[in-house]
Amino acid sequence: QVQLVESGGGLVQAGGSLRLSCAASGRIFSIASMGWYRQTPGKQRELVAAMTSSGSINYADSVKGRFTISRDNAKNTGYLQMNSLKPDDTAVYYCTAAIRTMRYVRENDYWGQGTQVTVSS
Repeated sequence: QVQLVESGGGLVQAGGSLRLSCAASGRIFSIASMGWYRQTPGKQRELVAAMTSSGSINYADSVKGRFTISRDNAKNTGYLQMNSLKPDDTAVYYCTAAIRTMRYVRENDYWGQGTQVTVSS
């Protein structure tokens, strides 16, 4: 009923920028938090950035000052602007959102399929 679709990944040189998008579609009453995680082979998925519906934002220390999370509530879309990219940022990036599909039901967490970001040195 609810889908999250990421886009915007790709190959970029160190120091470059990418903008990831996460579009939520389907039966959506409201979206509470939206966030971005990343994962590399053999490692646990880690939080990159998260944003609540009230605008409270949390960043991983490794991306502070370089990445910016934002959202367009009218479009049910979240973004991750990534600047000054480093080879260590190479990973599959996943978006997640806590979505309520109807007024009086609890929120559930949904995940996108992931998008590959590769930063070359």
